[in-house]
Amino acid sequence: MATINIDQKLDMEYLDKLQEFYSKQLLDDTIPFWFPRSIDLEYGGYLLMRDQDGTLIDTDKAVWIQGRACWLLATLYNTVEQKEEWLEGARLGYQFLKDHCFDRDGKMYFHVDREGNPIRMRRYFFSETFAAIAFAAYAKASGNAEIEAEARGLFGTCLDFANGKKMVEPKYEPTRPMKGIGVPMIMINTAQQIRETIGDPRCDQVISACMEEIERDFVKDDIQCVMEQVGLAGEIVDHIDGRTLNPGHAIEGAWFILHEARYRNNDPTLISLGCRMLDYMWERGWDKQFGGILYFRDVYDKPVQEYWQDMKFWWPQNETIIATLLAYLVTGDEKYKDWHQQINRYAYDYFHDKVNGEWFGYLHRDGSVAQTAKGNLFKGPFHLPRQEWYCWQVLKEFNTVKFNMSTKQK
Repeated sequence: MATINIDQKLDMEYLDKLQEFYSKQLLDDTIPFWFPRSIDLEYGGYLLMRDQDGTLIDTDKAVWIQGRACWLLATLYNTVEQKEEWLEGARLGYQFLKDHCFDRDGKMYFHVDREGNPIRMRRYFFSETFAAIAFAAYAKASGNAEIEAEARGLFGTCLDFANGKKMVEPKYEPTRPMKGIGVPMIMINTAQQIRETIGDPRCDQVISACMEEIERDFVKDDIQCVMEQVGLAGEIVDHIDGRTLNPGHAIEGAWFILHEARYRNNDPTLISLGCRMLDYMWERGWDKQFGGILYFRDVYDKPVQEYWQDMKFWWPQNETIIATLLAYLVTGDEKYKDWHQQINRYAYDYFHDKVNGEWFGYLHRDGSVAQTAKGNLFKGPFHLPRQEWYCWQVLKEFNTVKFNMSTKQK
C-alpha cells in the first residue's frame, strides 16, 4: 500500500469525477465491446480481430494478445467483482495458451490460427511475458497452486531471455550492436504483476536492476530525452534507428516507475526519475498543433524513417493518461493535472467510438480515423481497458486512503 501525503493540495472533486468516469468507461463501454462475444467457446482463447461494430474480420489469434486478454479477465475477477463469466473466460485463455502456444523448446509463438496451429514466431519474448502475468493472475483467481508454479517458471524463462541465457534469435555478431528500452520496461511490469498476484522473491531485485539500467543508459538528462535504443554502453548511436524516439513507449516506462515509487512509500528518487521521463517525452511527443502523442520523433529533429511517424496510435494516449494521473497524485503539481486533462480530452474526443464503444486504433495526425478495426495482431483488449482499470483502481485507493486520513486528523 502506498503512503499518501495528506498535505498535498489536490483537486479532490476532480479526482472523484475521474474515478467515476474511468469505472463507467471500463464496465459500460470497453469491456462489453469485447466480452463475452470474443470468447471462443469452440477452440478456446479469444477471437479479437474485430471491426468497429464488433464484426469478426479474421479468426487468427495473436498470442501476446491472448495472454493480455486472459490477464484482463482474471484481473477483473481478482479486483473488481468475482463474476464467473470472467473466471471462465480467463480459464479458456489460460488453457489455449498452455495447450497451443508453446513450441517444443518452450518458446512461444507470436501468431497462430483459430485452432492453435502455429503461423509465426518472432524474435522477442513478449508473448512469454504476457503469458506469465496471465498465468499469475489466473492462478490467483482460481487458487490453483500448479498454475502458480507454472507462472513462476514462465517468469524465470523470461528472466533467462532478458539476461541472454536463452537466445531469442539466431546468434550473430551485429556490426552496430544496440539494445532497446523495451526489455527492462517489460521486465519491470512483468515483475510488478507477478509480485502483486502470486509473489516471487526475485521481483524486487529485477525491478530495481531494470530501473537502474533505464536511468543509467536510456534517460539523457543533458538533452532532456529518453532514448528508445542505445549502444551497449548507453551511448547514442547517430543513425536513423538509433535516433528514433517513441514518446509513448518512454511515457509507459515512466508510469511503471511512478507505480514503483508509490509501492516504495513514495520514493522521491523514483518520483523524480518517472516525472523527468514524462516531462522530456511530453515535450517531444505532444502534438502542439492537433493534440495527442505523436508516434515517432528523431532525437535531433531530423526526418524519421517510418512513414507513420506523425500518426496517432491508441496506446501512447493510454499510457500518457496513466502517467500524467500518477504524476499528479504523487507530486500535486498542477502541470500534471493540466496535462491529464489535455490527453484525456483529446483521446476520448477522437479515439472513442461513441456509437459502438471501445476506441479506434489509428488516427491521422489531424484526428481523422485512418481505419476502423478495433482488433488485429497488435490491438486488442489491453492498453485501453488496462488504462481505465488502473486509473479507476488507483483513484479508488487514493480517495479512500486520503478520506480516512482526513477523518483521523479531525
